Amino acid sequence: MPNDAVPAVFLDRDGTLMREVNYCSDPRQVEIFPGVPEALLRLKEAGYKLVVISNQAGIGRGYFTEAQYRLVEAEVERQILPAKFDAVYFCPDHPERATSRRKPAPGMVLEAQREHQLDLSRSWFIGDKAIDVECGRNAGVRTILVKTGYGANEAHANPDWIADDFLAAAEIIIKAANH
Repeated sequence: MPNDAVPAVFLDRDGTLMREVNYCSDPRQVEIFPGVPEALLRLKEAGYKLVVISNQAGIGRGYFTEAQYRLVEAEVERQILPAKFDAVYFCPDHPERATSRRKPAPGMVLEAQREHQLDLSRSWFIGDKAIDVECGRNAGVRTILVKTGYGANEAHANPDWIADDFLAAAEIIIKAANH
């Protein structure tokens, strides 16, 4: 691990940063949860890179195109301003033809680690599904399940922490970094 490696917070998008919309393909459906931009800024100020890790099976299933996905992503990025992501990774795989990039496999996290010199031993994964927790665990990072999106019903996920929402998850990370 290079000495200049920095920690990251890996972020699921749908149900974690924004309201869950099954197979979101329209930028008008993007609704960032209250407190998310501020929480992202606080994590950034605490020294974390912010990296989105998102399955987008709707592309693989033919429900929407990559161009439509990019329009939704641009709207997410607009709504989180003044915060900014350091990187965004998405996997368009159909679940039945999944590669090592599709969560819960850690492929996108490991790709981000290589491309951005990330220290996984000091990193976190925040998501609303058991597959997010499993992806984080598979990559060797600490995990937080948020109760937004599907999180309230993911009792079997077994995360390191559970938070009511993204802002509460950010508080857990910031407190842990200061101890």
